[in-house]
Amino acid sequence: MICPVCNHNGNLMGADTCLWCLFDLSAIDRPVASDRVERSLMTEPVAVLKPKLPVTVTVTATLGHVIQQMIAKQVSAVLVTDANNQLVGILTERDFLTKVAGSAHFRDQPVELFMTRHPEAVTMMDPLAFALGKMSAGGYRHLPVVANGEPKGIVSVRDLLRHIMRLCRESDLI
Repeated sequence: MICPVCNHNGNLMGADTCLWCLFDLSAIDRPVASDRVERSLMTEPVAVLKPKLPVTVTVTATLGHVIQQMIAKQVSAVLVTDANNQLVGILTERDFLTKVAGSAHFRDQPVELFMTRHPEAVTMMDPLAFALGKMSAGGYRHLPVVANGEPKGIVSVRDLLRHIMRLCRESDLI
């Protein structure tokens, strides 16, 4: 990479500073938002989505109890916590279809046998693009929002889409 200040040609691609003049090269490759939607994704925190309070269960909860909670609270994912209220897993409708369906006596089985362990999570202050990137890379529809390992909320792909669609309508992009 050629330094725009001193024209030094020996910098490696992706270098943060010029080897010769120590000019900050990191801003050269930094993406720049071209519209309000991109600006929002790059700069606004997950908190703008107003994450829903999560439905949580402990690792010892039975699948029968979890099903009752999901139906009663009308959610498609529950967060699983340990005795210290630390996030240890997530159980979604997709898990029921791929891991539970066909299991004998599943209602009495503990959730920890079927949950997805150590789920990806974000904090309230993480940029929206970070959350979207995790969802896209992992194929997740739900993402826990944590603070010091404790579940504080949950966001879904739908939450992100609603936010983006609102920005598009306000900007007359649709």
